[in-house]
Amino acid sequence: MKSKIISVLLIAFLFLNASAQRNRAKKDVEPEGYKFTTFVSLDATPVKNQSRTGTCWCFATTSFIESELLRMGKGEYDLSEMFIVRYTYLDRLEDNYLRRGKGNLGPGGLSHDWLHVFSNYGVVPEEVYTGINYDSETHNHSELQGFINAVAEVPVQRKDRSEQYYQVVDALLDTYLGEVPSTFTYKGITYTPETFAQGLGINPGDYVEITSFNHFPFYTKGQVEVPDNWRHKEMYNVPIDELVEIMDYALENGYTVDWDGDVSEKGFSHTNGVAINPDVSKPEDLSETDRARFEDMSPQERLEEVYKFEKPFPEVNVTQEIRQEGYEKFVTTDDHLMHVTGIVNDQNGTKYYITKNSWGTERNRFGGYLNMSESYVKAKVIFIMVHKDAVPDEIRQKLGF
Repeated sequence: MKSKIISVLLIAFLFLNASAQRNRAKKDVEPEGYKFTTFVSLDATPVKNQSRTGTCWCFATTSFIESELLRMGKGEYDLSEMFIVRYTYLDRLEDNYLRRGKGNLGPGGLSHDWLHVFSNYGVVPEEVYTGINYDSETHNHSELQGFINAVAEVPVQRKDRSEQYYQVVDALLDTYLGEVPSTFTYKGITYTPETFAQGLGINPGDYVEITSFNHFPFYTKGQVEVPDNWRHKEMYNVPIDELVEIMDYALENGYTVDWDGDVSEKGFSHTNGVAINPDVSKPEDLSETDRARFEDMSPQERLEEVYKFEKPFPEVNVTQEIRQEGYEKFVTTDDHLMHVTGIVNDQNGTKYYITKNSWGTERNRFGGYLNMSESYVKAKVIFIMVHKDAVPDEIRQKLGF
């Protein structure tokens, strides 16, 4: 009996050893893919889901401010995005009327829209104002946006805004987003939205928006001509290498970055957890196996398959002229805001930025995060917002703040 047990164990050992060898062999021939080493990882609140809304600007900037509160030692807050969105709709309707119906009524916006509402109306916790006052577990503004567009036409056609018009607007926003409380109790203390905002210790004047385009002078301020800049705010302008230097300096010194840019490129893959700017014209850095695959592909296929090669794909060396051409040919567009919280390197030493998205946690296996390469950032960033202390002294002196 004893010898039989030993024989069974020996057979099992040999089987498992052979199986392990097969698994190792299989692993050896599988694509290596992207392997990241983390260098900077800053605190951030949980990933949220903007769902069926165009309010990424608000989710990204809310997350950015929540990280600022963590950095400042204020603790973890879950602030209401829809409080900010509601008051932005009021401002949009005002702007649209004064522009004779030519304003931007869409849901998009930029970082300064968040700060404007915070400065003028305050803010509240998410638990006080979820902004979902309809039959849905997640945000969905498709019907609300349709009514906003319809209601906005009436005063423009009449060339007058009656008292009833304002009542209709308030009723519309109350119906979909809920009534804003004039006072509320949070952790045993009674606040108004204004006093709650004041108690957070966030100074909107401490934050600067910085862009990088050469159709207006560097180290001056100018407007970035994207539709979501409907408030026509000016931004500081620096060369792209200095914008990246600001991002690196900020992250390495404990400050996160609010990032706006283009996510419509084939190189942006939330599903795969990476955003890259592949140079499909130069396969010489690929392995022999990958070069053979590369030669058999069309340019479109190459873009779609860049994540399936054995190692990270070679990327474009982005110059100021390259990004300017992309902007002026409308290839680089203002699509999306996200929150940058750290830095990683891949196995080739290429730098990427840890990026918190607002598409929920279920749409990729990385909990809603992705890594954007430096080349992608250089080519596709529209602007960033950072705390002014997150800007290196030499660049601050050039900008004059």
